[in-house]
Amino acid sequence: MSPVTRPLARRGLAVGAVVAIGAAAAAPAFATIVDAPITYSASDAALTLTPIGSHETGVFDESAAEIVQFHADTQRLFTVDALVGQVRVLDASDPTDPTEVSDLVTAGVVAADKSVIPAGAVANSVAVREDGLVLVAVENAPKTDKGWLVFFDAAGDGTALGAVRVGAQPDMVTITPDGTTAVTADEGEPNDDYDVDPEGTVSVVSLPGTVSAPKQSKVRTATFHSYEGSRLPDGVRVFAGIDGANHPVSRNLEPEYVTIDESSMTAYVTLQENNAIAVVDLHTARVTDILPLGAKDFSIEGNGIDASNKDDAITIQTWPIYGLYMPDSIASYSVDGETYLVTANEGDAREWGDYEEPVGYDDLVLCDDNPAIGLGSSKKLGKLDFTPESGLSADGSCYEALYAFGARSFSIWTTDGTQVFDSGDDFEQVTALAEADHFNASNTNNEFDNRSDNKGPEPEGVTIGAIDGRTYAFVGLERVGGVMVYDVTEPTASTFVTYVNNRDFGIDPEEDLASAGDLGPEGLAFIAAEDSPSGTPLLAVANEVSGTTTLFEITTH
Repeated sequence: MSPVTRPLARRGLAVGAVVAIGAAAAAPAFATIVDAPITYSASDAALTLTPIGSHETGVFDESAAEIVQFHADTQRLFTVDALVGQVRVLDASDPTDPTEVSDLVTAGVVAADKSVIPAGAVANSVAVREDGLVLVAVENAPKTDKGWLVFFDAAGDGTALGAVRVGAQPDMVTITPDGTTAVTADEGEPNDDYDVDPEGTVSVVSLPGTVSAPKQSKVRTATFHSYEGSRLPDGVRVFAGIDGANHPVSRNLEPEYVTIDESSMTAYVTLQENNAIAVVDLHTARVTDILPLGAKDFSIEGNGIDASNKDDAITIQTWPIYGLYMPDSIASYSVDGETYLVTANEGDAREWGDYEEPVGYDDLVLCDDNPAIGLGSSKKLGKLDFTPESGLSADGSCYEALYAFGARSFSIWTTDGTQVFDSGDDFEQVTALAEADHFNASNTNNEFDNRSDNKGPEPEGVTIGAIDGRTYAFVGLERVGGVMVYDVTEPTASTFVTYVNNRDFGIDPEEDLASAGDLGPEGLAFIAAEDSPSGTPLLAVANEVSGTTTLFEITTH
């Protein structure tokens, strides 16, 4: 269990890679573009990301900029302001100065079934079709009731076109590549008291060919009813629940995020807390498979983690424990006709009512042959969160293995759930090299090593973009901040390219939010050169803690 000292040449983290504190300092000096963005690049990096413009809401830690999408014809960004139930519309025709032009307000909209979206409803996601049809996923108040998809015109004045009902807590919406269908991940989380727990579902909505709202009859629901009882695949995490509730498996499964293959025939939906991916046939609106993702072995060299926030050091090392992948965002791309799935392996526990899944090392009785015995000090595994729902011996007397939340990585999978690539411990290795003084800081404070015991950098969002014949994955790190870029053109041989973090760790965001930069990247959107207002590729990032939406220029060299 010695600290990992392997050469960083593995996966492209080449020795001699350049740490460039302030390399992007030539960017325009707007309030939310910091003077010296933090960057670290592979020595052969083909791309550079430079923050060039940002829109700030001035709202701290209230999800004022959560998910972002871009519409090429109007040159507008659509950024979700979650808690106020609206979407901010930003004119990005000058990407160095995105400017708010209107808001898409969902409260008061009358849906096709005559229901009215109440004040207090939460906007969770946005998608925009090529012709300008905007879709906003809205969860009800209370969230355990059915939610809505609300429709707008990207070029319009903000007046809603209508709405349809979907499942409870639609957490994400996306549109098929052919533009005919919208798909929502209806998470169906329980209420805080854990006495109401709606079913998780996937809504499949046939869209009109014009910029208009569909009828309610165009909404179909893919349920998980066929997986009740013993039909759930081994390894899919289902536990806790409300005693006596019907469809207990369906209530426990919680869809999080959706990606759709190039044929527009199949959706792949992350079930984050369940550590699985659901496969949905969009023609029949039926869940055809659930793929358990297993766990990452942190004892293998190259898979190390910094497990303690109490050792006052950067200690990325191997440990005889496992990490459940539990992805949040998912994206997909095709290579030689084969679809690959890309996941940001955040990790997320169930904590509702009196049930709190995370437990500490001292809360678990380890079996005599568990290799983690004796590692319970606060400078080792004593502060790390574990799940009591995995690793228990057959007789229930002790834990044969310990499972933590998340993998601190991104992975690439085939559509049958076979992993072909994982970034290992790159994220912590790179951020340690790029900004050692604030390694594993959180998104609300600048404290060194703060998140080492709790999912580390915490990869959250992922998007895919093609540039000059190569395919890249862009992964946002929710806690320490910044974007990791990998060349994934060859899925099994993906390589690190660059990391950039538009954040000033010398500023307390609660005292000077405007100067602190970007905090808590949540949603990312790639803008291809042919769609970009500048003629060069851009990356838009919505940051939920700082309330900023920032555009990065992508240059090749």
